[in-house]
Parts: sequence; C-alpha cells; structure tokens
Amino acid sequence: MLHLEHFSNGWVTPVLAYVMSFIGSVLGLRCAVRARTANPAYGWLVAAAIALGGAGIWVMHFTAMLGFTIDGTSIRYNMPMTLLTAVIAIVVVLIGLMIVVRGHREAVALPLGGAITGLGVVAMHYLGMAAMSTGVDMQYSTGLVLLSIAIAVVAATAALWFMLHVQGWGNTVGAALIMGVAVCGMHYTGMASMSAHHGEHHGLPEGVAPVELLTPLLTTVALVVVGLVVLVGVAELEVRSVAAAGPAPESGKSGTVLTTDPATLAHSGRQWPRMPSHD
Repeated sequence: MLHLEHFSNGWVTPVLAYVMSFIGSVLGLRCAVRARTANPAYGWLVAAAIALGGAGIWVMHFTAMLGFTIDGTSIRYNMPMTLLTAVIAIVVVLIGLMIVVRGHREAVALPLGGAITGLGVVAMHYLGMAAMSTGVDMQYSTGLVLLSIAIAVVAATAALWFMLHVQGWGNTVGAALIMGVAVCGMHYTGMASMSAHHGEHHGLPEGVAPVELLTPLLTTVALVVVGLVVLVGVAELEVRSVAAAGPAPESGKSGTVLTTDPATLAHSGRQWPRMPSHD
C-alpha cells in the first residue's frame, strides 16, 4: 500500500480550502436572501448556486487537492472531466435551491432538495477523484464512503435551511462558518476512504499537473468572487438606502411626485416623458 499525504503543504491548503468554502457560503447566503424577495428570483438563485456550488464546494475541493500527494507517483488531472465536476456542483445546488425556495411545503421540499444536492456533491467529489490520473490502483473504504454521503446530505440540507431562514449579516457569517466546516468535513472524510496500491501502468500519467490548475483556477475564482461581491454589495446598499429613506409618499402636499415608478407617474399627470395635452 502506498502512502497518501493530504497535507503536503502543511496547513496552507486546508486553511485556504476552508476560507474559499466560507466566502462561497457567505455570498450564496446573501444571494439567497435576495432571491426570497425578488420576483423573478431565478437570477439570484443562479448567483447563489455559482457562489455556493462553484466557490464554496468545487473550488474548496480542488484547493484542498493541491495538498494531496501519493508517494512514488505524479498526479495529473483530466481537464474536461474536472470542468464537468464544476458544472455538476453548480447545477445540483441550483436544483436544490429551486426546490426549497419555490416549494410550498418546507417539510417535503427541504429533505428532497437536501438529498438531491448532497448526492450531487458526492458525485462531484468522486468524479473529481476519478479525473485524477496517477498510474496506481485506487480503492475506497465502503464505510467511510457511506459516511461521506451522509455528511454531504446532512450538510446540504442544513445549507438549504440556512438559505431559507438566515437573516442579517451576523447570522450569515455564523451559518457560513458552520457550512465551511461541513463541506470540508465531507471532503476529508471522502479522502480518508481512499487507499492506493501499485498498478500495472508505469511512466508519467497523462493530464494536467495540479499546479497548472492553479493559475486558471485562481483567475476564474477571483473574477467570479469579485463579480458576486459587487452584485451583492450593490443590492445591500440599495436595500439600506430604501430603508433609510422610509416609505416615501407618491405625492406631497405641494404636488411634488416622489417616485419614478412608471405606473404611478402615468396616473399623476407628471409622467416622463410628458404626454401632449389634448385640451
């Protein structure tokens, strides 16, 4: 049996993986808050799925994998299959969100959405492991695989519950800290189920080296995270400005109209552009 090292870079990769999961969870939760009140909500749901599924789960997985090594062999990745895992992570989170946000019975929608999302995350994880080309035979402990599945389903259900009920930044940060622990716990439980043995294939494995994933990964993540931060930040500022202004009357005693709503302006005699008079 070959020795597997999950922390070849020390605590750098697990800490970075947790930070990415935390950031993705925070952004996903704030997008979910907007989705609960937006009409239509699909844009915010997609943003939440990209934040949680993309940054919070997929990026966390491959950040943690940068610290994974196998004695006596090199690790390469099948790029198309690796990118497919990103699509799976985002899509299953989106499906779960749509089920729970648009479902009328939470007692049914939440377990169903959590099960679909959790199993999807498990599929993403083990497909990502299958995307590795190492030249050795990989085996998995059934008990730990089942435990990782259970953790993923429970974590996904809890994440969806948070997305339905969490309000305020303090609660968002607390929920994201818990979600980060759950996502990382599922990942490292799945990794602990692995064992490696000498295979029949020799020579350098085909595919992309882990470090070669780093540059496009960091670039893509930076662009997505900055975009989501701007999106969420603008929405938060808009909500705060509206709340600070209070319920402004549509028209005051002086006849000044304090609204830009086209439907209101149409009946106020002060619509813009001004309609010609027929008198």
